[in-house]
Amino acid sequence: MYIYRSLEEKDLSAISTFPQSKEELKYISPAFIYPLTPNQIVELSKDRLEPTVIIEQATDEVIAYANIYGYDLAKSICWLGNVIVSPKYRGQGASAYLLNVMFEKAKHHLGVKTMRLACHNTNSRGLVFYSKHGFKPYDLKIANIDDKRIISIHMSRELI
Repeated sequence: MYIYRSLEEKDLSAISTFPQSKEELKYISPAFIYPLTPNQIVELSKDRLEPTVIIEQATDEVIAYANIYGYDLAKSICWLGNVIVSPKYRGQGASAYLLNVMFEKAKHHLGVKTMRLACHNTNSRGLVFYSKHGFKPYDLKIANIDDKRIISIHMSRELI
């Protein structure tokens, strides 16, 4: 059983262990440098809203993290950011639970009607996951990450 709460300083070390490669870390944020450190999470989260962790209730283990950025009440949108799940809990419903929590926070805490995200074209698992959960592509951007050109696929979902 999963529960959620706001990010606490004690969670940072666990979250720092989630990315398993340099490439995977870039999926979470192109601003991060591998290996991820608690300080990088703190620095990036300074302009983020609703930093949220998912906890495995039976063990009190931190198993997932995400936040919101780009909040614009006038346009009724926000962006989902820094989504990461512990490798141990991937494929076990933690990411879907996290996504639903973030939908509820965006809708009820922030009052937005649309959530957006950016997913790299090389993140095929992420693209399938987000599509399964109602996100649709609406724009493509070319980004340079570590001297490689990638496509950032911007996706959007209405929060009903």
